[in-house]
Amino acid sequence: MMKNVLFALSCTAVMSASAQIETPQPSPAAEVKQTVGLTEVSVSYSRPSKKKREIFGNLVPYNEMWRTGANKNTMITTDRILIFDKDTLQPGTYAIFTKPSVGTWEVYFYTDTENWGTPENWDDSKVAATASAMTTTMNDVTETFTIGFDNLTSKGADLTFTWDKTKASVSFKVATESQVMADIEKVMNGPSANDYYRAANYYLEAGKDMNQALEWVNKSIEMDGGEGKFWVLRRKALIQAELGDYKGAIETAEKSKVGAEAAGYDNYIKMNEESIAEWSKMVKSSGKPMRENKKM
Repeated sequence: MMKNVLFALSCTAVMSASAQIETPQPSPAAEVKQTVGLTEVSVSYSRPSKKKREIFGNLVPYNEMWRTGANKNTMITTDRILIFDKDTLQPGTYAIFTKPSVGTWEVYFYTDTENWGTPENWDDSKVAATASAMTTTMNDVTETFTIGFDNLTSKGADLTFTWDKTKASVSFKVATESQVMADIEKVMNGPSANDYYRAANYYLEAGKDMNQALEWVNKSIEMDGGEGKFWVLRRKALIQAELGDYKGAIETAEKSKVGAEAAGYDNYIKMNEESIAEWSKMVKSSGKPMRENKKM
């Protein structure tokens, strides 16, 4: 009897698992990505279809907030600023809401992206930027709602919303020129203190030319005001020890320890103390220490 019950339960479980039928979404998800100058912009949204319905002014009422698509929020992500006329959208991810009307749409970039549809309680403080989109009437019908980018240049583009016979376009600019000029200035001015530090650290980790590593780490310290941050001094001490300059390594480690104490980094204090003790023995014996773990 028990075997029959167990068999029946197992069959029910199998049938329940196999009864899950996956069907296509009536408004499938989509994503469009575009590089504008040096800026990466992407929009993720769901695409409802017209299905012989009158869209704007009917299915999507005029002068009311619209989720700008279907299902979950339509979201835009940018890795650099976007300039919409008088408003600037900072890098990040935002929900897009629109208020269609005849001739123009108001476009809202909203910081809360977790609403399903339009927010139940609209919060103006969450509006990161607004823009006006001009509309045009198309000759041909766009059956499925489409978001895209038009009039692409290195300085900007149009973000477009097209459905039925309506196309709304909002222009934005990107700061390509200032970004390129900043990169040019950085390159022309040569490596930064951090660049020299990273190069020295790589040579230390890879066991390459320690004399070159020492030159680079010294350059990093010099460019950073001459004192040296405690973690940079730590790397310099390790490089000096690799070169057999234990007295110099001890002196540098002492400075690193003082900086770590001031910053409250106990692990660096401990590492420096251990190294100083080891290198002090090496000074007395004139031997060479084992190569230590240099992750820190």
